[in-house]
Amino acid sequence: MSLPSFKLLRPRRMEEAVQHLLEHSKDLQLLAGGTDLLPSMKQRLFTPAYVMDLRGIEEMHGIQVRPGVGVEIGALTPLSVIEDSEFIFRKYRVLHEAMKTVASPILRNMGTLGGNICLDTRCVWYNQSLQWRRSCGFCIKKDGDLCHVAPGGKKCWAAFSADTPPALLCLGAELEIVGPVGTRRMAIKDFYTNVGDARMRLEPHEMITRVFLPESSAGWKGSYMKLRIRGSIDYPLAGVAVALRQNGGPVQAARMAITAVNPAPLLVPGIEQALAGKRVDENSAAAVGELAAKTGKPLTTSALTPEYRREIIKVYAKRALLAASAG
Repeated sequence: MSLPSFKLLRPRRMEEAVQHLLEHSKDLQLLAGGTDLLPSMKQRLFTPAYVMDLRGIEEMHGIQVRPGVGVEIGALTPLSVIEDSEFIFRKYRVLHEAMKTVASPILRNMGTLGGNICLDTRCVWYNQSLQWRRSCGFCIKKDGDLCHVAPGGKKCWAAFSADTPPALLCLGAELEIVGPVGTRRMAIKDFYTNVGDARMRLEPHEMITRVFLPESSAGWKGSYMKLRIRGSIDYPLAGVAVALRQNGGPVQAARMAITAVNPAPLLVPGIEQALAGKRVDENSAAAVGELAAKTGKPLTTSALTPEYRREIIKVYAKRALLAASAG
């Protein structure tokens, strides 16, 4: 499959990119690493008149440590750079653990943190060729009005399947968003809508420029586990991130987030109350697994059954918690 025709824009400054967004936002796609966008364009899921390559904007690259505040990561920073950062490994372990599982080493060299945060939702009825989708009458997410996952429903259930957002949720990350009206910050927990065909609270003329990790989350223990068919490349079909503050004794603070089983990555409610002041053991980890399974709402968006993916969330939540606690 070949790419559709488009005009390539290559801004070198933030102001130039914002101007392009203002002029062409109704028919423009942003290119960061391109590892997800270009295959989707070949499938005719997107046929923009303009593609804006952001990689020439230097201020959107790199990791900057701000003592007393935290760390800023440019949205165009390659995943492999973050994975290889000794500072991220020591201070924000759950992000490192999630980062090293994304796709393959080659794709992590191309893929960016901002691109992973904005990854399109996925569904077995959506991520297909134009001919395949036409033969099924299309779907709510693209060109149709029918949901094959929940027939008769008016909501798109395509699953959000990126690895880094659940880790960022556990760390209390915030996003810097830039557009023609200025700059705003938003907690990543408020960024996703939990609707498959309108997944982000991001206007067409806006883009993510930086990610902020607070110093209050630095030094937490962390773990990430995911289910995928091919262990070296595939998107997660279920994923669990865990972050703990624990200084050799009972849990002082804890967060858990899941991905790939809902239209958004979600924090699991009740984790703090279930673990605070307790030691992590088989029983407490099993109880947390039950909470995670209740939060996950997998449907038939992948080749695996919803029942299996829900059970895996329970198992991986338990394992990830035990692994994080063990350091």
